[in-house]
Amino acid sequence: MVLLPAESVAKPSNTGRSFRPVDLARAAGLSAQTVRNYEAQRVIAASRRTPAGYRTYDQGHLDQLLAFTTLARAIGHQGAIPIMTAVTSGRPGDALEALDKAHAQLAAGRDTLRELEAVLRAVNPLDSTAPTPAATYSVGELARHVGVTPATLRGWEKAGIMHPRRHSTGHREYAKDDVLDARVAVLLRRGSFPLATIASAIDQIHHHGNASAALVQLDEWRQNLDASSRGLLTASAYLSRFLPRVEDPRDLTPASINVPGQYI
Repeated sequence: MVLLPAESVAKPSNTGRSFRPVDLARAAGLSAQTVRNYEAQRVIAASRRTPAGYRTYDQGHLDQLLAFTTLARAIGHQGAIPIMTAVTSGRPGDALEALDKAHAQLAAGRDTLRELEAVLRAVNPLDSTAPTPAATYSVGELARHVGVTPATLRGWEKAGIMHPRRHSTGHREYAKDDVLDARVAVLLRRGSFPLATIASAIDQIHHHGNASAALVQLDEWRQNLDASSRGLLTASAYLSRFLPRVEDPRDLTPASINVPGQYI
């Protein structure tokens, strides 16, 4: 992507209070060394230097730092760093695209959550409207059915998630209940739940005949998604303070939007 002119690059402000590294660190709840590390990674813009050579920061740096820490809590450091380095490198389009992808990932997580909840609420009894699976599956057939690899199913067996029977030939055989276990495992893995947690939830389904334990995990996942969504909103407010402002050519007044009945 072509870099923007220098005046479009996110820069700290020349006005307002000055911060030493330790002041900036305290304001963001970090250590001074962490602030210096983030500056080296271009998570925040380069500091200015006093005549004596000491670093000095301003409110713009604090906004960038707060934007990053809020993003990191919402989507993790791996997702937050590309957004902030795009900002400080004068590539606001890349930053906005990465922010859009983060929102899309959260939306996909909510879709998975709804799908898993539907599966779990049908556990007792099993959903009679769902397609009836084959009597038994081989490891390859079940892997194709749920969209994973045979190696993944074997790994889940070692983790205590899957419990296939053995055919007289020694090959694994998966029955109707195993299909449900695999579907639950696939969906919980999308939510980044550890294998031990998934094994425990599935064990509760088998021992108690219901999905209450797994549904508790879904509540935790939903709360995490809500917290991440709120974090992205807060981070966006910080980002808007130092992203270059561009005139929006669209007419978004109520009269220009043709949605019958939406406006009075």
